[in-house]
Amino acid sequence: MKSIITLIRVAVGWHFLYEGIIKLFADKWSAASFLNNTAGFLSGFYHWLAASPGRLAVVDFLNVWGLTLIGLALFLGLFVRWSSLAGALLLAMYYFAYPPFGVSLLGSGGSVFVINQLFIEAAILVFFFFYSEKGYGLDSLVRLLWKRKEAASPPAEAVLSVSTRRETLKHLAVLPVLGLAGWGASRSRTLYGFDSLSGATIQLNRVALGELKGELPKGKLGNHELTRLIMGGNLMDGTSHSRDLIYVSSLFKAYNTERKIFETIMLGEQAGIDSISIGVGFLPLLVKYKKLTGSKIKVFVYAFVRENGNDMFADVKKSIDSGAEFIHLIGPQCDKFVRDNQTELIGKMVDEIRRQGCVAGLAAHTIYSLITCEEKGIIPDYYMKTMHHDNYWSAHPRENRGKFEVLTNSKVNPDHNQFHDNLWCPFPDRTIEFVNRTRVPVIGFKVLAAGAIHPKDGFKWAFENGADFICVGMFDFQVVDDVNVCIDTLQNLQHRKRGWYA
Repeated sequence: MKSIITLIRVAVGWHFLYEGIIKLFADKWSAASFLNNTAGFLSGFYHWLAASPGRLAVVDFLNVWGLTLIGLALFLGLFVRWSSLAGALLLAMYYFAYPPFGVSLLGSGGSVFVINQLFIEAAILVFFFFYSEKGYGLDSLVRLLWKRKEAASPPAEAVLSVSTRRETLKHLAVLPVLGLAGWGASRSRTLYGFDSLSGATIQLNRVALGELKGELPKGKLGNHELTRLIMGGNLMDGTSHSRDLIYVSSLFKAYNTERKIFETIMLGEQAGIDSISIGVGFLPLLVKYKKLTGSKIKVFVYAFVRENGNDMFADVKKSIDSGAEFIHLIGPQCDKFVRDNQTELIGKMVDEIRRQGCVAGLAAHTIYSLITCEEKGIIPDYYMKTMHHDNYWSAHPRENRGKFEVLTNSKVNPDHNQFHDNLWCPFPDRTIEFVNRTRVPVIGFKVLAAGAIHPKDGFKWAFENGADFICVGMFDFQVVDDVNVCIDTLQNLQHRKRGWYA
């Protein structure tokens, strides 16, 4: 029984110690983002702590050294009772910052309503506080020295010394474990560095980050300044557009677990990308990411008009409630409304987004949708337009292209002279003409034709032909390369004729 209790104490102690150490060595670590993004019933108190630089400095100090010293004491078995009390109180502060009342949080070990890792560890520490059995590691040695001082007779002292020394040596056997664990942690930091999320550690590719060529240039959209490279969300939700390779979408989903998605977005932010474009269904995961990391990443949401629901603009409301700064009508629906002569719904969508205080956009695959909207007087705050050339092997002949072929139900056509989920900017010349005469900011997306075009080629084509920003889906191992290609491209543009409208 004592051995099991010792093992649990050492394990909890190492967790505390490690969390303290990574914060100590992390570059400019602060609890500010953790405190500012709390959403529980005590959020006002946590926001108050973060509001003052003086209070925040105290909180940071107590976090780093509280975790470190409590962890060291628990690991070594020194002042365990009072270390356990201090540890339980600290965990309670973490717990009520993001109370897991039905929400699972990364780094808290998952939640099954109320119970999470923080709760379980705090319960263990409360047990240690009330546990009456003596014989903790260095506490045994302290007790021995104290009893020696007060011993009434040499025989009693001798008996006490033999038994207690044996217990002390047994507990101190964990010291080599501390050394080995510390060596492993130090080696991990040398290789990967640390990224501290309160209660969680995500390792990023620091080697790749060291290869960055500089900072991404920025533009302005509405009242927001953002990098000219926007992260796309398609790869994260499994949208692969892989032509007749039917397994690729499942492969994308298997690779992009929740943790991998978080790592990818975090890596993108550290590489300088400050915005992401996602669908409404992806919002809960992004809200969770932002709460956990304190991220300030700006969000574009592609939303639908709900034609058959009670609330046509429910997607807009959900996006606003989730903190989106930019909302645009999703491309296929914009194309559909134009094809079906329902452009009034497009106008209503743009008006509703603006009424809600967001920057309003229109996305489209066919340039004829945007031309028609312009003719109808529907002018958004930005266009989101597919922008890629058609000089790649799987593109079907121009003479076989239809205005609204992307809407076809036959996504994988056995006739490769027809559309088969292979082309998203079917009329690149008309796209270039429209983009170069409009004074509305343009975001080019699908600039790589879903992986058919190399970034060096696709980025250059989009920017030279008038895009103010580009939106690109990327895996974590592509992030730094894409940022570097974007920086190089923007520094060496030679044939761009259009001015920058963002």
